[in-house]
Amino acid sequence: MFYVLLIIIAVLVLMAISLYNRLVRLRNNRENAFADIDVQLKQRLDLIPQLVEAVKAYMKHESTVLTDITNARASAIDAKGIDEKIAADAKVSSALQGLRVAVEAYPDLKASTNFMQLQEEISDIENKLAAARRFFNSATKELNNAVETFPSNLVAGMFGFKRETMYDLAENRAQAEATPKLNF
Repeated sequence: MFYVLLIIIAVLVLMAISLYNRLVRLRNNRENAFADIDVQLKQRLDLIPQLVEAVKAYMKHESTVLTDITNARASAIDAKGIDEKIAADAKVSSALQGLRVAVEAYPDLKASTNFMQLQEEISDIENKLAAARRFFNSATKELNNAVETFPSNLVAGMFGFKRETMYDLAENRAQAEATPKLNF
């Protein structure tokens, strides 16, 4: 009887260890997925000053658009943590959309080789960001499923694992999920 009880306890401990290790792997996978997003966001933020400089000469009357982009970039650089970075990314996406609309009024700018190259680079980064966001949300979904389903939810509760937020762009969702269009 004692050995049976010992075997049951050993099996339960091994199961708990296995579930804990799975939760850790899922959490690390989610953090790695966000690191991929972070790299793309950094590249996009690095391109913004170049884009602003290329556009400045043509858009003397559109200084508010450029100011919005610069302010959004600054808040994105200062963002800490995943949730703040998600919110800052939404602001940058919105500001860049405002720039795309304003650029329509400047045919000479749209014909500029420098501007076209920057637009292509930003479009490429936006496509990579969309893919990285999808991967991040998939990793988050896997972690959330593990945190909420039995029996791993018991281990998750004991060790402080919790449901994590998805990368949600809220009102910018349709714009962010659409393939960026280059308007020349």
